[in-house]
Amino acid sequence: MPPLRICVNSQTPLVRFNITPEELARRYGKLRTPLDLGHLTEGRDYQFTPGGVTRMVFPLIKRMLREGILEDAHWVSLNPTGPEEVQADGITLHHVSLARERMRGYGYVKELIWGIVHGIPLDLGSAAQILWQDEFSDYTYYNRLSAERIIRLDRRHDFDVFYIHDFQQLPIGSMLRTLKPKVFRWHIPFDASMIPKGWRELLSIYFNSYDMVIVSCKKYLEALKAFGYAGEARYVYPYIDPSPYAKPTEVEIAELCRGLGIREGDRVVLVVARLDPMKGQDRAIRAIAAVAEEIPNVKLLLVGDGSFSSSRQGIGLSKAERWAGELRALAKGLGVEDRVIFAGHLAQDQLNAAYARCDLTVLPSIREGFGLVVIESWLYGKPAIVTSKAGVAELIEDGRNGLLFDPDDPIDLADKISLLLLDRERARVLGENGLATSKRCLIDRGVMEESEIILGMV
Repeated sequence: MPPLRICVNSQTPLVRFNITPEELARRYGKLRTPLDLGHLTEGRDYQFTPGGVTRMVFPLIKRMLREGILEDAHWVSLNPTGPEEVQADGITLHHVSLARERMRGYGYVKELIWGIVHGIPLDLGSAAQILWQDEFSDYTYYNRLSAERIIRLDRRHDFDVFYIHDFQQLPIGSMLRTLKPKVFRWHIPFDASMIPKGWRELLSIYFNSYDMVIVSCKKYLEALKAFGYAGEARYVYPYIDPSPYAKPTEVEIAELCRGLGIREGDRVVLVVARLDPMKGQDRAIRAIAAVAEEIPNVKLLLVGDGSFSSSRQGIGLSKAERWAGELRALAKGLGVEDRVIFAGHLAQDQLNAAYARCDLTVLPSIREGFGLVVIESWLYGKPAIVTSKAGVAELIEDGRNGLLFDPDDPIDLADKISLLLLDRERARVLGENGLATSKRCLIDRGVMEESEIILGMV
């Protein structure tokens, strides 16, 4: 089969730009279209967006291009402050812009859907009515803009397949009037019991506009089929490229510790997650408060800032800042503000140093689509304590390659943190077994499985 031409679509862009196109032009002069990302400075002009887009989708498309599975790749995403077109490692990024007044309505509906799917208590009567409110028209309008951009690109590049990512983009399939295969990847949890009855018919129409739906674990696949999706469906565990996760030098570890105030004898519990109530950092803080009575040199290192939705370069929601304030107040109220370190966003080499320095990692999410940070920590042989409400929990054999806990029981989490900090041999064995399990979620396997799916569709 000859190499394919693919169009990828996601809400979250691959990169966030720290300066406007006008500022870029002043700094670099007249810019060519598409703008070559290699001509800019990472960290100053732009940064890669944290999360699955950068960790999974980007490496997948790069690898498929390099191996000749793809000959051309285009990627459409929301990026109101980015240049219209950007070239990144052979992939052409196309950015959709949305007026601020419509962005608010879109963001409201997007967050409402996300909250309901994650089990956040809401007024379901009001949730059902959202389909008839102005905010839903903004949500639909954004998806229409994205679909129209994809259609125009298809006329120019004649794609073989469309690959749409995550719940925000679900309506796109129904807007692409084409016989070409459409693949949809749902990255967050899927539990039909969480979906309001008034939404089910419309969501069923949206799902069934795709030829293939991919979810992140077995239980989501079973739930999707029970919901009434009639097309082909598969589960593929999310995956990462291990190459960026290099072993840090002692100097890099020392620099990180010095900057964050971590002393040589401190026992470090690491949580890597964006600042969002669903990520459960409050559970980890409460657990550390309980652990500190027994292990006085324990420190909780919270790595991560807001998502694209929370960023000023993105939708501009303020929940990350609010949540950070609540977490700081909680730590102070529990008397552990000196034990909780808010590191914010860390560059890759700093993140590697954090994984190498920590004693163990915790995924405390109330509910989690998968949890790739567990795989990241396993690459460093670190034991992981994982919420039972995460997709990655399917890979945990409790007590052999990790420990599971109830996210609604901080004392359960505290007991398991203490267990691993006090029993170094047990922690070592869990970390070694986790490293062996991580091979199920590396990019070689992911590319093989996803390529098989995509090639089978054309």
